[in-house]
Amino acid sequence: MAITNERVARHAFLRQLYTDAYFPDHLVDKGRAILLRLCERIEADLPSDLAGLYGLAHASTEEFNLLEAEFAADGSEFETVAREEIAENFRFVASAYGFADADVEELIAPRDW
Repeated sequence: MAITNERVARHAFLRQLYTDAYFPDHLVDKGRAILLRLCERIEADLPSDLAGLYGLAHASTEEFNLLEAEFAADGSEFETVAREEIAENFRFVASAYGFADADVEELIAPRDW
């Protein structure tokens, strides 16, 4: 499914991670794909409220939990820069779809990182 939200389509997801060699691009690509799938899910069935958005975001956060192990196996990790960049991208997605009042900590509540 193609992203129809122009703001999202133009956004450089996880840009800060791509600029740092500590984070392997092939794994950052997987993180970007998680965020794009979240956008696709939101566009396919726009949540009517924050609870619905949080449910979708939690599923994506669980995917990042699994991805963190791949980063560790490749000699990297979700340290402060990565955690903040991932959280900021979740906040961006919420805002881009009309949920500017979403709590970023709630969006990523099930995180292990």
